[in-house]
Amino acid sequence: MNRQSAGLTVFFEGQFWVGIFERVSGDRLSVCRHIFGAEPKDSEVWEFILRDYERLKFSTEVESPVRKAADNPKRRQRIAGKQLQASGVGTKSQQALQMQREEMKCQREQRGRELREAEKQRQFELRRQKRKAKHKGR
Repeated sequence: MNRQSAGLTVFFEGQFWVGIFERVSGDRLSVCRHIFGAEPKDSEVWEFILRDYERLKFSTEVESPVRKAADNPKRRQRIAGKQLQASGVGTKSQQALQMQREEMKCQREQRGRELREAEKQRQFELRRQKRKAKHKGR
């Protein structure tokens, strides 16, 4: 059976309020980071999810072990309390975000490299045309 779930963690980071969207499909985890800016109200977060969830760019999926839920209700309550007290983002989410940043960095570097090569080729062609024009006496 393929289980799917999604979660959102909103926290204050430096100057802005940030939301981490986590999407789990089976044993695969992908995450997305969104900066809200000012502290969002619950209604604003809900509207954002309804309006813009499809446009979020999630990271590539990473392996995430499926955790079995605790059967003991007291343990469940204790785990829920710990999750509420915990600040920040889970390590799997951080790893997935880091992978996404690295992929975007590689893409940026590739685009920059291509632009530099194109400019270099253009300059070379320009020099070659000038040399031909001088050689022909124009």
